[in-house]
Amino acid sequence: MKVLLPFFMPEQLFTCIVDAISWYTCTYYLMFLGNVNTMRWVYFIVFQLILVLVVAGIVYQHKDKATIVKTPPKDLAKWYKPENKRQVWLHNMFKLRREMQAVKFYAEQKDDKHLEKWALSLNEHYLKIADMVPSWGKKLDRVTLTNLQTHAANQNYAGVLTSVNTLQDNCDTCHTDYQAITALTYRAPDFSGIEVNPTVPFHAHMQTLTEQVNQIKIASSDGMSELALSSLADLKLGMSELGQVCTDCHKKDRKDYPNEEMNKTLVSLEESLKTGTLKEQGRHLGTLAVIACARCHGTHRLTFGAKSLLSKEPSLTELLKH
Repeated sequence: MKVLLPFFMPEQLFTCIVDAISWYTCTYYLMFLGNVNTMRWVYFIVFQLILVLVVAGIVYQHKDKATIVKTPPKDLAKWYKPENKRQVWLHNMFKLRREMQAVKFYAEQKDDKHLEKWALSLNEHYLKIADMVPSWGKKLDRVTLTNLQTHAANQNYAGVLTSVNTLQDNCDTCHTDYQAITALTYRAPDFSGIEVNPTVPFHAHMQTLTEQVNQIKIASSDGMSELALSSLADLKLGMSELGQVCTDCHKKDRKDYPNEEMNKTLVSLEESLKTGTLKEQGRHLGTLAVIACARCHGTHRLTFGAKSLLSKEPSLTELLKH
């Protein structure tokens, strides 16, 4: 579990604080029962309770600045790329969703032959969760799973439907806690190790492109057409270099960058910078910013930013500050 204030508190630190309070309280309570300096320990226990209430009150007052996020176990990573060649965990989830739908469908149809087949598959892949991530084994509803198998074998279709719904609630509980955070952690892109060339990190290259777009706007607004055109030439080169990086990930569904629509807009922008009005220049530059920047940012930048925030471990200084 991580707590945002607006950072994430490591689970170990949070657990240590709770355990320490619990240990001290229990210790002194036992001493109290032994009649050792009774009044002294009464005062101490009261002080501990007041301290806990004060801390709880402070946390509650700052609830609008805090978000609780439960982080998935570290060993889940080995069932996702790049640690695994395939998205094993993801495909197991897909199988479970399909199997639960099939079990429900054939129970409603009272088709015991197909029902038994899909119920067995559901049993296999549901239990596989504990094999892949042992710490999540305690979250499984094994009793309901066993009941479902029994109802299916006895052709108790109403019982099967009840068990499927109960099992779905069990799945939904975990999905509420972990589905979004797991997708961000293991399926969002990671640009931190990418280089446009051996001397230019990806982040630095993107910052340069942003400055070039702004330089075009500034120069255009102030009537400096030559500076605007030279900045546009630099922008074209930078976009072409970026396109070589895009193909590293987009291999099967190769996406050209800049694509035909972007190239046409670049031509229109260049012509407007030479002979067009300020309004035309602004329109073409705005169009380019949407199709060449915003569309990709909406997919990649937002998810990468969230992933980076979630994976950041705060320093002791940050924890004390907040």
